[in-house]
Amino acid sequence: MVGDRRQWTDVIAEAAVTTEASGPTAGSPSDRIDTTVAHPARRYNYWLGGKDNFQADRESGDTMAAAFPTIRTAALENRRFLQRAVGFLTREAGIRQFLDIGTGIPTADNTHEVAQAIAPESRVVYVDNDPIVLAHARALLSSSPQGATAYIDADLRDPERILAHPELRRTIDLSRPVALMLVAVLHFVPDGDDPYALVRHLLDALPAGSWLAASHATHEYLPPAVAEQARAAARGGGPHGLINLRTRDEFSRFFVDLDVVEPGITSVAEWRAENETQPRPSVVEVSMYGGVARLP
Repeated sequence: MVGDRRQWTDVIAEAAVTTEASGPTAGSPSDRIDTTVAHPARRYNYWLGGKDNFQADRESGDTMAAAFPTIRTAALENRRFLQRAVGFLTREAGIRQFLDIGTGIPTADNTHEVAQAIAPESRVVYVDNDPIVLAHARALLSSSPQGATAYIDADLRDPERILAHPELRRTIDLSRPVALMLVAVLHFVPDGDDPYALVRHLLDALPAGSWLAASHATHEYLPPAVAEQARAAARGGGPHGLINLRTRDEFSRFFVDLDVVEPGITSVAEWRAENETQPRPSVVEVSMYGGVARLP
């Protein structure tokens, strides 16, 4: 399957039958695939050991790994952060609705699987703008009989499209608390697109008692030369693959006016990781912050 354009085109064409074609992601999903340019979702899949990637993704991933050798550790720890955050939100915060933007290619223990293993009635809407993610979402994202999952082909930079989408409205009740999941996606939004306003727009559409769970790559633990090498390698993925590394203070701005839960804004490797295998990877090896907060 890896790198086989014909097989992917067939899968995507079949998946697209039930896809709404409107807005900035309109057009046949197969027409939007470019296997010659690395894509963040497919590159991330490669780092996680997946097979749903192409040569350009692997070359870009290897180049970034040469600059930042523990990048696969960072990807794995970020994934574990997502799973622990969903577990906390479902089990301890009582959340039953999730809006997961920047889903990436489905792998083991996706948001709906973690949530529905605890509360089968949980409802999850996934959002991504990669046509290969779309293909997988249609084919692989199922739900417990009591709950529901849906997929929206959209971009974080178009919050109105996401919030008004009929799939979201059919799946999630916006009058009840929702967990907004922005895991390893905000660093793909440049300052020029005002990521803080985008997140605030989404949060403003959610009721009190909703939550934000987010993670973000940082350069604070990297030598300047290494950080620049990683940025340069990411440029091979085109404008949507550029990584905008931010400081802890800059990342914390996404949580302004929210009630951040313990242990606060910290390395994803350390966030409520008491039951993970010890010793934990260092903040230097992971270079990614995470946090979970409640909308009062």
